[in-house]
Amino acid sequence: MSPPRPPLARNGADPAPPPGRDLVLIADSDPEVAEFLAGRLRADGFDTALARDGYQALAGIALRRPGIVLLEADLPFIDGLALTRQLRSDPATASLPIILVCAQPTSADKIAGLKAGADDYVAKPFDPAEVSARIDSAIRRHREIRESSPLTGMPGNDRILRELTSWIRRGDPFALCYIDIDHFKAVNDVYGFVRGDEFIKGLAECVYTAAGDAGAAPVFLGHVGGDDFTILCTPGHARAVTQFLNEHFATRVRQLCDPIDAERGYIEHTDRSRRVTRSRLPTLSIGVALSTHRQFTDAYEAVAEATALKSVAKSHAGTYVAFPDGKPPASGRRPVFWNDDR
Repeated sequence: MSPPRPPLARNGADPAPPPGRDLVLIADSDPEVAEFLAGRLRADGFDTALARDGYQALAGIALRRPGIVLLEADLPFIDGLALTRQLRSDPATASLPIILVCAQPTSADKIAGLKAGADDYVAKPFDPAEVSARIDSAIRRHREIRESSPLTGMPGNDRILRELTSWIRRGDPFALCYIDIDHFKAVNDVYGFVRGDEFIKGLAECVYTAAGDAGAAPVFLGHVGGDDFTILCTPGHARAVTQFLNEHFATRVRQLCDPIDAERGYIEHTDRSRRVTRSRLPTLSIGVALSTHRQFTDAYEAVAEATALKSVAKSHAGTYVAFPDGKPPASGRRPVFWNDDR
């Protein structure tokens, strides 16, 4: 067996891909095919790196950290199928998007490749435009999964920021609702973190339901992390969305709490000094940043505004929704309660 060869240079390009361009590692034993495909992919906005065998592919992946790899099934030294299994077994590359390339693959070949962990299969001869589309789809799918909350499945921070940036660049008016659970520590301390997760998942379901009940469209829902969520909608929908959310969550809290706690309206627990204390049932504090109240130059400004308003909401007892100047935009829906000091 020949010793490993060093990874091939990427046609004289810089060691790192330009910002914003996904790096595609093409591992193919036919240099003409690899160069041809690399040229087409670069024209489509990707950056590329090449490898001629399994050893070079492994070295290239370790050094370059590509966004996706195209593996020829019949690679020398380590074939594409074995390499796929190896990559999936390594935590550092377990989530790396992989597309296998094979000349005239049979159904059995495709099934074996997918069972090994490949995301897709491309047959030679291939249409470069189709390969580019499959690469783009695989990268986008993995990015969405990677950026989603493992607890709720909702988009996380990076996706929230990208969506908010898109609204700002388009000049679309928006309301960014930043949601946080009050008295959540008592839930975790008394019921345990597993029950605490049920409250978070319950809030996620309430967020979805509230957006639908309010008829909010367009709308984007996100999970910042922990017990923090966001709703991005039009200003005219912010009032109804937060109203429905508060009502749904109040109902869900009483379902999730122990019956005795739900009945008396508080959770009793012992603090570090062994003193028995009472915490009110969880409620929501919501800060709403409005582009109709202030012009935001970027997503971070909008998030900072919503965060500051959420702090204002948390300074009030019970359920509270804080709008700029305390003035929610008209929505045409039924009146909303801003403070519920139950």
